[in-house]
Amino acid sequence: MKPILVLVGRPNVGKSTLFNRLTKTRDALVADLPGLTRDRHYGSGRVGTKPFLVVDTGGLEPGTTDGIFSEMARQTEAAIAEGDAIIFLVDARAGLTSHDRHIADKLRAAGRPVWLAVNKAEGMNSDVAEAEFHELGLGQPNAISSAHGDGVRELLEGALARFPENAPDEDEIPEEGAAPKIAVVGRPNVGKSTLVNTLVGAERVIAFDQPGTTRDSIHVDFEFAGRDYTLIDTAGVRRRGRVFEAVEKFSVVKTLQSIDECNVAILVLDAHEDISEQDAHLAGFILERGRALVVAVNKWDGTDDYERDMVKRAIARKLRFLSFSAFHYISAKNGQGLKPLMASVDKAYRAAMVKLSTPQLTRTLIAAVAKQVPPREGGGRPKLRYAHQGGRNPPVVVVHGSALDAIPDSYKRYLEGVFRNAFGLEGTPLRIEFKTGRNPYVRTRV
Repeated sequence: MKPILVLVGRPNVGKSTLFNRLTKTRDALVADLPGLTRDRHYGSGRVGTKPFLVVDTGGLEPGTTDGIFSEMARQTEAAIAEGDAIIFLVDARAGLTSHDRHIADKLRAAGRPVWLAVNKAEGMNSDVAEAEFHELGLGQPNAISSAHGDGVRELLEGALARFPENAPDEDEIPEEGAAPKIAVVGRPNVGKSTLVNTLVGAERVIAFDQPGTTRDSIHVDFEFAGRDYTLIDTAGVRRRGRVFEAVEKFSVVKTLQSIDECNVAILVLDAHEDISEQDAHLAGFILERGRALVVAVNKWDGTDDYERDMVKRAIARKLRFLSFSAFHYISAKNGQGLKPLMASVDKAYRAAMVKLSTPQLTRTLIAAVAKQVPPREGGGRPKLRYAHQGGRNPPVVVVHGSALDAIPDSYKRYLEGVFRNAFGLEGTPLRIEFKTGRNPYVRTRV
């Protein structure tokens, strides 16, 4: 097992900057704003021959008993409990604070090995930067710079010294049999984090009755009905005109990156709210990126027959371009409808990753043309000869022939429907590409 290092400290001391340096990624949001990280965020790193897992946490705010900061503190305490070693970050430029002393007391009570990192010490004499932090009684302080990397390797080597060399590297999972990545997306406060927590069976991410609670994209590994998955809980995407905070703009980017990364997206809608343009735009982006899609209409248990009828009418009118997707009416809070939802996720994943044989595709193409030939263009008619698969996630069918540039979009949609029905491609977009062969009898100019 890889050792787990947990980054702990007050808000805005540089935990997420250190997380990004240790994982060699930009997975954690970084901005000069306290309280930016709100959930536990996991990543993998390696120093020398030792791989490790690192957990970024929200800032601990002593004395908070309710609201979002209380939820952040609970997430941080859960991370401390599962960690093998704690890296406690303090701010060299701000100096020792009463909050630092309070956190030090909590860490002593937790009984985990603690490594004290005096961050933002670039340009300072290390002895001067470390001096006052000896008062915390947590051993030798280590002056570092998360932003520039000064002293970080030495800190890690100390924290990992008691763990064995050459721990097995479990980062890479073979493509075949890899756990499907499922992004849970939607507008703010529709129940995305509640859905993730219910599926996982634990309060893995903060679910709070306040739009914008989730700001980062949080990866959660879990098992459902004997199968492994990776869930990605994302920040809610608002209409562009309402995205005022710079942090929220970053969150939207992270959500869109998560859609690119996933295999299947679960688009969560709120049964109590009208289907908005933003829902349609987000669904359109998922479709544009070629990701398999399942739609979950949440909070269904709190609606009456009239509201249900109006929601279904709105879906039929505004989301008719998602006819290839399964729609499920669920209650994430009560766990209603989740088994059928996950069954559709599995079906969409299989459709997105399907391998289609060239002979079957060609036979299906020939049968489609025999049933309905493409319309004439000018003096001739396009000829469709054979088809093969050009990609997966989403499936791409490449059709070869002559004069294919003249095929209208309506006939392309007809072929898409034929291939979708023939191969059971429910839940995934399907792309048709035409390639016209060169006519060998047309003389080229010299």
